[in-house]
Amino acid sequence: MRTVDFLQMKAPAEEVFRAASEVERWPEWLAHYRWVTMRERSAEGGIVEMAAWRPFGIARYPTWWVSRMEIDPARLEVRYRHIEGITRGMNVVWQVVSQGRETAVTIVHEWQGPRWPFVGGVAANLVIGPVFIHGIASRTLAGIARFVERNHG
Repeated sequence: MRTVDFLQMKAPAEEVFRAASEVERWPEWLAHYRWVTMRERSAEGGIVEMAAWRPFGIARYPTWWVSRMEIDPARLEVRYRHIEGITRGMNVVWQVVSQGRETAVTIVHEWQGPRWPFVGGVAANLVIGPVFIHGIASRTLAGIARFVERNHG
């Protein structure tokens, strides 16, 4: 399973990268995030526990995962390897690319799917990726854009 979410933001890449890296502040900026907690912290990132809501009209479904997070300021990338939760084994990379006065942000999720016999890959490709992962990632990008554009403006 591979999902790609992209958004052009009207703010400098350094500001976008800082917001993408400051995950503990996401619940302040992003209404769909329930909590974000650093379980372990290092200079390069650490272990982060995240929980978000995936809205479905007036209903919403709770999601939760734990990742090893690596922050790479030289490449303007934030990488995750999911280590707990249904998405264990998923690799995620945020790529922040300066384009003059704007910034291109791409989030790529790659995963073999849950370890469910026969249906794990199907569930990942038909439901988990396009419905849950894309649904949360697209909202996260839009929320980060609102935050950095408002503060840069």
